[in-house]
This record gives sequence, C-alpha cells and structure tokens, in this order.
Amino acid sequence: MAVPTQFASWTYIDRTSKDIGVVNAAPIYQGLPGLERVTIVDVSAGHIVTTLPAQNVFELGFSPLGSFLITWQRPSKDENGDAIKNLKVWSVLEGHQAGPEEDEHSVAGRFVQKSQTGWNLQYTYDERYCARVVSNEVQFYRSEDLGTVWNKLHVDGVSDFAISPGKNHSIAVFVPERKGQPAAVKVYNVPEFASPVSQKNFYKGDKVQLKWNSEGTGLIVLAQTEVDKSGKSYYGETTLYLLSVNGEFDSRIELDKDGPIHDVSWSPNSIEFGVVYGYMPAKSTIFNARAKPTHSFPLGPRNTISFSPHGRFVLLAGFGNLAGQMDVYDLEKNYTKICTVEASNASVCEWSPDGKHILTATTSPRLRVDNGVRIWHISGGLMYNEDLQELYHVTWRPQNATMQRLEDPLHPIPNPHASALAYLGTVKTPSKPAGAYRPPGARGQVTPLAFKREDEGGAAYVSNGSLSLGLGTNGFGKPRKREVPGAELLPEDGNNNTAAAGADVDEQLSKAALKNKKKREAKKAKDVAERATGLAPTPDDSLPASNPSPSRSPERKDRRGHERNRSRGHVDPRPSSKQGQRDPRRSREQHLNKPTPTPKINGVTQQQPVSEPLPDLTVTSPGGAGTPQDKKIRALLKKLRAIDELKMRRAAGEKLEGTQIKKMDTEEDVRKELEGLGWIE
Repeated sequence: MAVPTQFASWTYIDRTSKDIGVVNAAPIYQGLPGLERVTIVDVSAGHIVTTLPAQNVFELGFSPLGSFLITWQRPSKDENGDAIKNLKVWSVLEGHQAGPEEDEHSVAGRFVQKSQTGWNLQYTYDERYCARVVSNEVQFYRSEDLGTVWNKLHVDGVSDFAISPGKNHSIAVFVPERKGQPAAVKVYNVPEFASPVSQKNFYKGDKVQLKWNSEGTGLIVLAQTEVDKSGKSYYGETTLYLLSVNGEFDSRIELDKDGPIHDVSWSPNSIEFGVVYGYMPAKSTIFNARAKPTHSFPLGPRNTISFSPHGRFVLLAGFGNLAGQMDVYDLEKNYTKICTVEASNASVCEWSPDGKHILTATTSPRLRVDNGVRIWHISGGLMYNEDLQELYHVTWRPQNATMQRLEDPLHPIPNPHASALAYLGTVKTPSKPAGAYRPPGARGQVTPLAFKREDEGGAAYVSNGSLSLGLGTNGFGKPRKREVPGAELLPEDGNNNTAAAGADVDEQLSKAALKNKKKREAKKAKDVAERATGLAPTPDDSLPASNPSPSRSPERKDRRGHERNRSRGHVDPRPSSKQGQRDPRRSREQHLNKPTPTPKINGVTQQQPVSEPLPDLTVTSPGGAGTPQDKKIRALLKKLRAIDELKMRRAAGEKLEGTQIKKMDTEEDVRKELEGLGWIE
C-alpha cells in the first residue's frame, strides 16, 4: 500500500491563538489532533515525536533528510543590550519530550540572524555540510558541530548563494554590480575554493534567483534589475542565463517575445526546463539542456509553470492579478491538454508528492477573506475543500517521488470528499457568460482587433519605451498630444517633424537640464537680435567698471546707462512739482533727431544730394582675432589689475595669503615685460 500523502497548515483560530494542523490527504482526508508550540509529529503513525520549547516562532524548516529542524524568531536583545541568537537548529530525537526549560541537548546550534530574507541554513543532499552567508563570505559547518566554522568561501560583495541538491557538493554564489564592474555568478566545488569551476559575468543584475536542477549538473540564473532604464516596465529588466557545473557550457537564453520573465522551472528529469515570458498574453516554452526551444504552448494570461514530481505533467497558471486559471498538459502524450481548472484568488499552488493532485490555497495577509485549502485531481475535479478563518501557510509533507507509483493517474478517478460536494453545491453556475461590457452603440458588431488579446487574434502588444498613458501602439483612439496650457497650438500638418523631434528630446531631459537649455536658447536669440540691430556687445563690456574702455561709443554708453536706470526703477531726478511735465530738453533732442522730410517742387519729389559715407567706426574686439603680442599684453594688464586690487585690500587691513603676497612681488617683472613689448602707460 502506498504511503498516504499529507499536508500541514498554520492558521489563526482567532486573533490570539494559533493552530498547526496535519491532515491526511487522499483518500482519507482526516486531520490529526491540533498542535501547540513547535511539535514534531510522525504523520505516518500519527504520534508526537518531540515538542520543542520555542516560543514566537515565525519560520521553520527541515533539513533534506529530516534530521534537523531550523526555527527563526524575531530579532531581540537581552538585558545587556546584546543580540539574542534567534536562529536555532534542533536535533530531532525520537521519543524525546522537552521540559518547560530549553533542553541544551536538543539544540544543535544557535546563530544571530537579523534578516528574515534568506534566514534558513542550506544543507548538502546528505546533510554532511550546511552553510550560511555573512559579510563577504560563506561559512560552512559540519552538521555534527555547528559551533565551529569548518571552512570559509571568501568572495568580496557576495549577497546570495545556493547549494546544489545533487551529489557533487557544489555551491553557486552571486556578486551584484558595483563600481562599474559587472555582476558575476561563480560555481565552486566544496571544499575546493581556490578557483571557480564555472563563472558567468553580466550586466543588468541587481539581484538573482539561482535554480539548480535536481541532479546538480545545471544552473539557471534569473537576473533582475530594480529599474528599467529603457522605460518599458515598472518592475525592472529580467534576463536568463544557463550554466553547466563543469564549466563546459554557459549561455544567455534567447527569448522570442518582448517583455518580462514571469517564471522558470526545471523538470525533475534535469534535462529540460520551462519558461513563461513576454507581455500578456505570455508565452510558455520548453527548452532542452542546451537552451534550445523544443515546444511552445498557446499564448495565454499565465505567469506560473510547475512540473509534476515524476515529470510527466506540467502546469501553467495565472495567479496574482490574473484570473487564476490552471492548464494541465501531459508531456508523454504529445503535450495534450488534460483540463483547465478555475482557482481564483489562489496564492499557493503545489503538486502533491504522488503527482496526481494539486493543492491551492488562499492565505493571509495577501487576502484576509475566503481563506482556505482546496485539492484538485489532475482530471480537473475538486477532491477536498476546507474553509479557514485566517490561513498563513500550507504545504505538502516532503516525500520522495520513488515512494509513490504513478501508474495511470487518470484512471480510475477517485470520489470527491464530502466537503468538496458541499462546496460545489453552493457554487452558482452562471446562466450565460457575462463577457466584457459593451456600450449600446457597439453591441451586435464585430469586436475590433484593438480590443482583443493576442491569443484571441488581436494585435501583439508593442512597448514604445514610455510609461505614459495614451502613447502606446495598442492605445485606443488618437495618441494624446503634448500640449502646454496657454501656448499656441501648432497646425496639424506634416511639417512639424522638427518640432516633434525637439519635443521628444525635451521629454527625455530632466527639469534642471530643460531649464538650462531654455536659458541658453533665449540668450542666443537675444544675441542674434542685437547683432541684427547693430547693438551687439563686444568683449570690452566684460572689463571692470572702474577701468572702462575709452573707445566705447557714446551711443552704447547711453544704452548701458539706460538699462541700468530701468533696472533700478528709472527714478526721475527732477523736482516732484515738474515730474508730470514734459522735459523741454528731451523734446528739443527728439525734434533734432527727426528725419528731414524730402522737399517737393511743383508736386515732384526732389532727390537729396548724396552725402559722403561715414567713416568706419567699428571697434576691434580685444577678445577676437589678434596678434600673439596683443594677447600677451592683455594678459599682463589683467595681472596688473589683480595686483592693484591686492594692494588695496592690504591697505584696507585685510590679511593676505602667501600666494597673494608672492603675486604682488612680481609687479616689477610684469611692468618690465610690458615695456619690452612696447606698451606705454
């Protein structure tokens, strides 16, 4: 007789008390007595093995062979302010009953583990070694002596690792990108840590998922970035790599559909794996050990792939924000689809060890309503249902697949439990499919392709690299134009390509860069206008106000003074009694500056005598083109002005630095050099 499958659940009966239950699955579906504290039960016989005196345990897990139980409690400090060792490894002893005080002999090791992420120890397949990651190294321990570090793998910047489940005692470590260096995944043989046997360097890797196959011969690396710099996704970019443990093969897995990688899973046979990827509806593909695609399933809203323990069936499902449909395919019968199951709101999905049932559950805190456990047969029927008030975790009891004979899983189909029949009796079957809402004007018409998914014959989704709404290729209606309130609208014709291109460039700039760009453009336009009117400034304007150039024209001096007065409010210097009257001097100047009208004799306009051309008064710019001697003279004069300024500061009582005093001592040399160049004061 085959060993019965069982699952365990952790629930809150009310807000104060919790219960850990173990239930025999098909065909019994009978629960064992409720458990308190941390209790280890031999579920094949139903009796308690041992009870551990551990309070407020939030995480627990078994070693591969079940010899050790690891518990994690919330970090805390003792009376002296020292951190309490909250990660404990317990030795599972048959028939041992711990007393009210913690038994020192049942605790094999203690560690301080602050983070709940990656809290558990990782064991080799034979439980000979276990390991945990600390700063810049992975520490190895012998299972019989957890108080002494047996060996260390030192890798600068290591943030994650995974021990192979195979018999080769291999370990893969991950080092994220830092200081411009690419991320790296390195594979070592334990305990030969001198050099890696396989290595893969890549960019776009802030964090990874390391997935070994069951034999430990291949490793899949799912790399992900926190931010997608191309702007195509809110959730970063994902890439997939495949490495062999002996270093003979490593490659990036090429995917033929744009979009994120939702899930990847190895088959138990260790020679093929499945990937779900691409924008919805996603694509699901089976690859061989050389990363070559062998079969693709129909497109659909799916984000989960899972192989049965014997490798015969594969499950494709869409959970989370998707509807919760599950498709089961038979790989041995040319990927034939067996059934589709509706498991809405499911947050847990696991194959049973016998490969004939699928467990789904809705757990808290993701959803605090409709919590419960359901078990489905691979033929699509519901076998068991249990509604719970607040379910936090549920999982199958681990069993070796060789202990369960698969035979013919589809015949005969077992009878459902009474709880499943009662639940199915309460489910109302809709009289007709509701479908999507259609406004009255669109009813009775053919659905446009823009409203159909790709798997329903619609157009494929194409991302344009923008996260803004209304700008995608698959958007409905006209694309939204970029408009500025209060600005004049451009004519809708095909002659605005330059403006559109400039707008696209402006959208890619930051606010500060865009502001500076506008300032530069305004200044450039102003300079062009001044040159057109003959009022363009020369580099003479950059000289200090205390040393103006004598060659500046009166017109420019007057203009600069006018701008200065205007910036100060243009105060009228006349008495207040005459400020409202016209200035006779200004009226006379305006009269003299009026152009002389052309005289007419007998109604005929007479030509004025042509005056001689005015001499060229263009001022040569000192900063423009000049001889090297002129440039050197200007540099020396600038140095003399700086020396004069330092003299005035010292005369005012200011304390100068040593370099400034040395600069003042060079005045005589500067003047001699100027005289040598022919400059006279």
